[in-house]
Amino acid sequence: MSEPTEIRSKPVKAKVRRTVLKAGGTLLISLFSPLPAFASQILAVRVWPSEDYTRVTLENDANLKTNHFIIKDPERLVVDVEGIDLNPTLKSLIAKIQPNDPYIKQVRVGQNRPGVVRLVFDLKEEVNPQVFTLAPVDKYQHRLVFDLYPVNPPDPIAALIEKGQWSLDKPDEPTMPPPVAEVKPPFAEPKPDRPPQVSRMLTIALDPGHGGEDPGAVGRGGSYEKHIVLSIAKRLKAKLEQHPNMRVMLTRDGDYFVPLHVRVQKARKVQADLFVSIHADAFVQPTANGSSVFALSEKGASSTAARWLANKENAADLIGGTNIKNHDKQLASVLLDLSTTAQINDSLRLGKAVLNEIGGVNRLHKNAVEQAGFAVLKAPDIPSILIETAFISNPEEEAKLNDNAYQDRMADAVAQGIRKYFAKNPPLAKSRMM
Repeated sequence: MSEPTEIRSKPVKAKVRRTVLKAGGTLLISLFSPLPAFASQILAVRVWPSEDYTRVTLENDANLKTNHFIIKDPERLVVDVEGIDLNPTLKSLIAKIQPNDPYIKQVRVGQNRPGVVRLVFDLKEEVNPQVFTLAPVDKYQHRLVFDLYPVNPPDPIAALIEKGQWSLDKPDEPTMPPPVAEVKPPFAEPKPDRPPQVSRMLTIALDPGHGGEDPGAVGRGGSYEKHIVLSIAKRLKAKLEQHPNMRVMLTRDGDYFVPLHVRVQKARKVQADLFVSIHADAFVQPTANGSSVFALSEKGASSTAARWLANKENAADLIGGTNIKNHDKQLASVLLDLSTTAQINDSLRLGKAVLNEIGGVNRLHKNAVEQAGFAVLKAPDIPSILIETAFISNPEEEAKLNDNAYQDRMADAVAQGIRKYFAKNPPLAKSRMM
């Protein structure tokens, strides 16, 4: 047989040449023509309703650009998200809005135009939206966050009064408290022939750590620190409020995130006499165990472990997600400058009283109150401590933390420590910086 390639060699070569030129032309054109944009993918949607605000989070594989505006009568928030197409995950946001959400009636999601998805939030009242992005951190990829704050937020004390959780006067004594000079320890041992002397209402701010986007430490058994510490805080609140001259404010009473500086602000707004932050410790080695109490330090951490823990707890704002641009810089400066020696000394006394009591419930990791630069302890006028109730990273202690009886004993011990602190350190009238 003859070789067909030889007979058609010239035409074939010509055809090949033309193909190459054609491909080359296409290549040249592509260099100067805009390529179609790569659509980012929405990986997860989450909604965190609370009385403080409602947060909606879109987790995605790239940083997204947005444009948002408010429409009145009725109130609506419109958000255009660029660089994405509608997908089932984003559509699932519709079903995640619950009827009891304080600020969102419903949400509508649709493809506004190619590469742009529009979200319309039908609102229950006027809100001040904060729309911002968060860079990847911990287990999260890029996040687009909508924080919907009420334009007219309720006064924290008025809100607690409305719930019946706050009394302006002591039971059976609607008069003003006695002068400071007559203040007596609220838990002094009573004489047999007279009832206990109640000086004035004492306000305790309890701060369950983490919440919402920030789960805190996660145990090997899957326990979330945020759930355990909220449960312990609620038990402690109930025990403290059994005393007629004590009232309690929780910095969060549900599963939502509160930025660290806002936790301090909340305590100061209710003029708290004490601030107690509750956590469940974690360490890289699962053998670490025991309970700890920490106070603020202005001179560096009391140990390498304390410094490591403070850095980890202070990272909550990165994980939980807070709008850095919205921080009150002046307040931050006040908190840093006025964390005085007096506040720290009072905090150490409170910490010692609590540490002595919780030592009867669990082994102590350290026999003394430790110190480090915890951001949440920086109220300049409130004795403040942080309690690590146990190591959630230790399987045995994780089991304890999930045990109702252990939670109850821990709450009892902390309440007793607070009572003993007040018995020796009666609260005085203080000038507050609101």
